Amino acid sequence: MKTTRILLALILGLSLFTTTANANARQGQKFYMKKLSGKCRKDGIDNGGIFAKLHTRHQWDKLKEKGKLQEEWSSICPHGAKKIAKMKRKDVKNLFDFVWKFAKDGEEPSCN
Repeated sequence: MKTTRILLALILGLSLFTTTANANARQGQKFYMKKLSGKCRKDGIDNGGIFAKLHTRHQWDKLKEKGKLQEEWSSICPHGAKKIAKMKRKDVKNLFDFVWKFAKDGEEPSCN
């Protein structure tokens, strides 16, 4: 009985953790759609999936390590540079989670 309760609690806890991990990428996608989508279209980036697939996960990680994410995003989407420069820390983290998740070697977005 006690083992079953512990196992159920563990499963519930792990499922909540996965939902939280996906929430950041989802929030990053929402940020892209709301703040950058229209601006990036002017630069030939038709949707967030294309934006994310410009680099591999490893390349996005390297840019993050070097502190160059916003600089790279601005070079990809010059019309959105002002919005990118004013991003809050949580928005940078969420947009990074989004581009990392849907990178060239990442998952295929179901909806752009």
